[in-house]
Amino acid sequence: MTPPLGDIAHLGHVELLTPDPDRSLWFFTTILGLTENGRSGDSVHLRTWDDYEHHSLTLTAHPTSGIRRTALRASSAEALHRRVKEAEAAGLPGRWAEDEPGIGPLYVTSDPDGHELALYWESEWYEAPPGLRPGLKNQPQAKPAHGVGVRRLDHVNFLASEVAPSAAFTHEVLGARPTEQIVLDTGRLAAQWLTFTNKSYDIVYTEDWSGSRGRLHHIAFATDTREDILRAADLCLDNGVHIETGPHKHAIQQTFFLYVYEPGGNRIELCNPLTRLVLAPDWPLITWTQAERAKGQAWGLKTIESFHTHGTPPID
Repeated sequence: MTPPLGDIAHLGHVELLTPDPDRSLWFFTTILGLTENGRSGDSVHLRTWDDYEHHSLTLTAHPTSGIRRTALRASSAEALHRRVKEAEAAGLPGRWAEDEPGIGPLYVTSDPDGHELALYWESEWYEAPPGLRPGLKNQPQAKPAHGVGVRRLDHVNFLASEVAPSAAFTHEVLGARPTEQIVLDTGRLAAQWLTFTNKSYDIVYTEDWSGSRGRLHHIAFATDTREDILRAADLCLDNGVHIETGPHKHAIQQTFFLYVYEPGGNRIELCNPLTRLVLAPDWPLITWTQAERAKGQAWGLKTIESFHTHGTPPID
């Protein structure tokens, strides 16, 4: 049975692994404009300026890059326990943890592909110190005076050995609504976009052509304007940050975007998705065919990973 919409309020934060923690920290603070808000062990907690919570991103030193955890905030304590009960009934039981500042307790589980997911309700609202207090009291923090100044964490795109089981888990157990998908000529589900909110997507599952499990395609941060994306491209060019593709506009989801690699090896998207809201309560699931996606990722731009070589369709 599909759970009622609203038990998960929004995408809370993610933990990224990096083999180059100092350079990764430089990228997220100096180039993107995130603010450091505490450290614990080998981890640094960072926040976007418009996040009301303690942190938006945790960087953890590790031999490899990748994603360790994606945290989702429930809409109430009761909603949290409903989703925990459903996860256990689905055969994916987790554990309770209190290992993040300002957050918790968290129920840590995983999707069928092995991506770690943490559900929580309790959250410490951020109070800016004197040097970061905003001029307007309805904002949590002053806008950064340097870098891109990304507003918020926007979405996570997971790579999965099989899209269908993890997408079904996110829909049926966690309550996300699928908005768009790619179905190949063979009938195999190759990608699906899902949302917990009125945004067109919060989580994406994309087929991993390597057959690996639990990998990350990218995380994305939202900017205020398309011009911020152009500024980001200049900043990355000037500072030796590898630009993978863009700026362009996606065909699916219609977001203006830039893909770069932060120094630790994680793909980061900067996007301006503010025009795409799903307000219709009866929004139909839109299916893209293999032929439609072969036209390109954005304005005719071919996919980053070649569809013809690897069998993976273009990624938005």
